[in-house]
Amino acid sequence: MDGFLIGIQELFQIANISFLVVGVIIGLIVGTLPGMNDNITIAVLIPVTFGMEPQHAMMLLVGIYCATAFGGSFPAILLKIPGTASSIVTTIDGYEMKKNGLAGQALGISTVSSTIGGIISGITLLFLSPVLASVALKFGPVEYFSLIILGLCTVIGMAKGNGIKSMIAVLIGLIISIIGISPQTGYARFTFGSTSLLDGINLVPLMIGLFGVTAIFELFDVPKVRQTDAGILPKKEKVGRILPDKRLFKKILPTALYSSGLGTVIGVLPGAGMIMAVYMAYDQAYRRLQKKVKNFGKGTPEGVAAPEAANNAVVASSMVPLISLGVPGNSVSALFIGALMIHGLQPGPSLFENSPEISYLLIIGFLAAYVFIFPFGIIMAKFLTSTILKVPKELLGAGIAILCFTGAYAFQNNLFDLWIIIIFGVIGYLFNKFNIPFSALILAVVLGNLLETSYQQSMVLSDESPLVFLQEPISLSLLIVSFLFIIYPIISGIISRYRSAS
Repeated sequence: MDGFLIGIQELFQIANISFLVVGVIIGLIVGTLPGMNDNITIAVLIPVTFGMEPQHAMMLLVGIYCATAFGGSFPAILLKIPGTASSIVTTIDGYEMKKNGLAGQALGISTVSSTIGGIISGITLLFLSPVLASVALKFGPVEYFSLIILGLCTVIGMAKGNGIKSMIAVLIGLIISIIGISPQTGYARFTFGSTSLLDGINLVPLMIGLFGVTAIFELFDVPKVRQTDAGILPKKEKVGRILPDKRLFKKILPTALYSSGLGTVIGVLPGAGMIMAVYMAYDQAYRRLQKKVKNFGKGTPEGVAAPEAANNAVVASSMVPLISLGVPGNSVSALFIGALMIHGLQPGPSLFENSPEISYLLIIGFLAAYVFIFPFGIIMAKFLTSTILKVPKELLGAGIAILCFTGAYAFQNNLFDLWIIIIFGVIGYLFNKFNIPFSALILAVVLGNLLETSYQQSMVLSDESPLVFLQEPISLSLLIVSFLFIIYPIISGIISRYRSAS
């Protein structure tokens, strides 16, 4: 309680709260720009914070981290282009709601769900850091391998009768993930003699190509545009109500709470990250509601609430192992280590003893950030939606092209990334033609390297015995659940055919 009061006292200093607000505004802007993300922004600003007071620097970075996770939902819903990787799943139902004239409602659901997820995660960070950090330490290479298998099986289970195509997408994604130099052997794989591929294919240009460039190609697909309005904004679309009414709020609340809890648990596990959290949250929402909601994936409010609550719940919970043990939960929290060390602070238990005003301000900051994100998000939703809906499709297509190519080049200042987004734009377009879900491909690309590394480390620890995955209780439990995810659609399909035949 003393630490909590110290954090509150520090937060309500004008300078600290001002830097938090500035960070939130920067994060919202960054989140809406394809190609930009929290990693890039925080990495760029850490040297800038060197001349600041430690409290001011932490508040600026916290505001950016929290707001970026939420800001990516705007282009995901309005343009079907996820501003950040964590908004990939939001495009599924969010863009469908936009096409149905519910763009404002979709952004309102995103704002409310993100706030719920962020607050729950912040409370977890405040009260349960030591407990959750000790749980995270039980996950070694063996458990991570099984956890990643569960994540891949989850996305296949989300296929809704399209399991074979999802498996194909996962296999393609895994192949893409091993492009570059092998971390074990040092040999180049699938680089075809190109030095630009030695570091592999980065997720940012890949996503820009799959979502942004694909949308541009669909604008030129005249027959498809006329039939399905894919990639354009119908003239009759309206903004509508932003904030969910009482009935809709009650409808999405259980999903938001459940997904927030799931995102919090995933966030505590170092390396798991937002993408696994959003896929698992969306899949769990689908499985819990598939009997009640027949149009899941076609513009369902819960389909927006689940991933948005989950990805924002990961934000604060990813700081649990950092603050408690000095172990970064993901790449962004690792950047916070650098920010703290620049100011002569050592993350971990000693931070609470030596600098309680910094440690507790950092924790309280994650809660306070969403107090500002909520009203700013509502205002931004009203302004952006009404503005974008008035833009002619020709200008919108040109604007998307500028954002895509500028964002891809600015990411690494590499012209090769422009070829990457074009290639994956064609791949995304073909995937849409053949109804192959490229969300499964993205998850496989993200988890492929971690899957390979965890497997190699597990083999070293077990003297090349694959039985180690069945000998560890946590690993065995995760593999059993993974198996159930795979066979459940098959069994349910057989039962449905039997009932229809009888």
